[in-house]
Amino acid sequence: MTRTPAENRTPAEDRAPAEDRAHWERTADRMLLAVRPYATAGHALIDLPGVPSSSGVRSDGLEGFARSFLLAGFRLAGAGGADPHDLAGWYAAGLAAGTDPKNPERWPTFGECNQAKVEAASIALALHETRPWIWDRLDDEVRQRVLDWLSPMVGDPMPGNNWIWFQGVTEAFARTAGGEWRQQDLDRIIALTDGWYAGDGWYSDGLTGGEHRNFDHYNGWAMHLYPLWFCRILGDAAPRGLLDRYRARLHHFLADQRLLIGANGSPLVQGRSLTYRHAALAPLWTGALFDATPLAPGETRAIANRMLDHFSGHGATDAQGLLTLGWHRPFRGILQVYSGPASPYWASKGFIGLALPQDHPVWTEPETPLAVEQADFTRALAAPGWLVSGTAADGVVRVVNHGGDHAHPARPHADDPCYARYAYSTHTAPETPGDPTAGPGACADADPIDNTVVLLDAAGRASHRRPATRISLDGATAVSRSRAHWPEDATWDPFGGPNTPYTLGPWITVGSALRGSVEVRAVRVDPAPGDDPAEHVLRVSGWAPAVDPQSAFGAADGATARVAGADGLVSVVVGVHRLPSAAVVLGTDSNALGGASATPEVESRGPALHGTAHIALIHLGGTDPTGLPHVTTRAQGTTLLADVTWPDGARDTIRLPAPDPAYDPWKDQHRA
Repeated sequence: MTRTPAENRTPAEDRAPAEDRAHWERTADRMLLAVRPYATAGHALIDLPGVPSSSGVRSDGLEGFARSFLLAGFRLAGAGGADPHDLAGWYAAGLAAGTDPKNPERWPTFGECNQAKVEAASIALALHETRPWIWDRLDDEVRQRVLDWLSPMVGDPMPGNNWIWFQGVTEAFARTAGGEWRQQDLDRIIALTDGWYAGDGWYSDGLTGGEHRNFDHYNGWAMHLYPLWFCRILGDAAPRGLLDRYRARLHHFLADQRLLIGANGSPLVQGRSLTYRHAALAPLWTGALFDATPLAPGETRAIANRMLDHFSGHGATDAQGLLTLGWHRPFRGILQVYSGPASPYWASKGFIGLALPQDHPVWTEPETPLAVEQADFTRALAAPGWLVSGTAADGVVRVVNHGGDHAHPARPHADDPCYARYAYSTHTAPETPGDPTAGPGACADADPIDNTVVLLDAAGRASHRRPATRISLDGATAVSRSRAHWPEDATWDPFGGPNTPYTLGPWITVGSALRGSVEVRAVRVDPAPGDDPAEHVLRVSGWAPAVDPQSAFGAADGATARVAGADGLVSVVVGVHRLPSAAVVLGTDSNALGGASATPEVESRGPALHGTAHIALIHLGGTDPTGLPHVTTRAQGTTLLADVTWPDGARDTIRLPAPDPAYDPWKDQHRA
């Protein structure tokens, strides 16, 4: 897995800087031309093949138009209007047909379809970027119809999350184009966004239970992107100082985001709407465009090139050149109910770099190595509650998650595998069996598998984690606590909400120390008020790489389980204290990175002892671990301590405090 100049070379590394922009332009053109055969006669709807979203076929057709129009907007803007494929004329025709109430291709109104509000923002942003070549050349009647279609956004009580910015950029464009807008809306949007700012460049995508708990890619492709474009659209009419405020926050965020991209070009496989893929590049390009980045221009382009080539080389497009619903291969397990055939085209946000002129340094300066290629690093990210480790030898970035889980803190939830796992990486994906778009019960993480700490009930079912409460985050260590619970009839909610009864169990306190390729995961189990007296086996699992099922991919020996991934990765779990039984679990069509996957795990032999430390070592790397840390345990009053000595002599202490016996935030959730 070691990268050297002579091996593992990507196509980007074989291109001269002057050729990169042309490569991106050709890629954008191929994507735009590929959707045209699926457009209606007037170009207003692009009806791509596939399973419709929960919003219906007409909404999906609008989505196809709006999201590809966004890509066309960046393509035209950066080329100064040069238009060999008549993008301006093609999309202008769609604007005229889609906003004509008498046209059978008309777009759904906001009253008919909430999703139309989302797509309105892409249309407004694209219209702004292409104003000289599209908006200014539209007939007055068509311009008025566009503004009329956008106008119901004014005064709309948008949901308290990134959706407010669909209203913000839409009203900003309308304000500059003579349409309807309302100052109260803009003031509310700015105030809510400030309340969601969690510090160090990170936003929570709205609040859950009054807390900052919602951290994922939306930090970049929505919460940073739209506020800056709002200011770009308004220009001198933007509130004084607002642009500088948003630029400073993005600058801080990018210092962290640059660490969350693997040498393979993959962003972190965590959070929802992963099928937008390249959209993870949106904040990096936006930082370059707004002079709001700590990255050198060559690093920005290196990340972008690597990510584009990563997805291009792993099945992001099909034989017709259409973006697929999935991550690498087509895979419905990471989708949401709102995912439709055109949803992946928010990958358009990953092409913002085309809006930069050809002579911008990001297109002309030599590439520089990615952060994970330059040196090993370990970092604590306070806002999301993550420990981060990158290793140059294999290019892997790992995140251990003791922070937000997109769940209300005062009631039990079924686990969402893209938020509730203890760890995520750039080279593995969480196990996500089932199809979350297929309806209730289809994919509610009925039995959490990889990177978990679970208790097994009498039927062998694994407990769920959400919500978790962060206890500490300090240096290379972090601790969180959750209450074991088992959903009795879990149903899927696209945002992970609870809607079924739960059986409640003990408290589980988990602490991690992360350095290099190894996490030390320490666990204590304690009874909770009203706890079922039944005893539970404790299971701790590790990473689930894609595997070749025809090979000897996994083995368990005593307290050690090992999986050899198809791409050379090695996933190992070692039970070093009270976890003596190891196993490997094969998954079939349950992982976004491959048709087969495998998870190593260790268990207690018999019921887990309460108030006692259980320790496992969790490894993910390009080779087997060359040295494992030494861990000893002790007590300090009611707190359990795990003292870790790493092979290089570094030391960490994980502190697992006992839960307050009187603390019971779920007292109203107990079943009779």
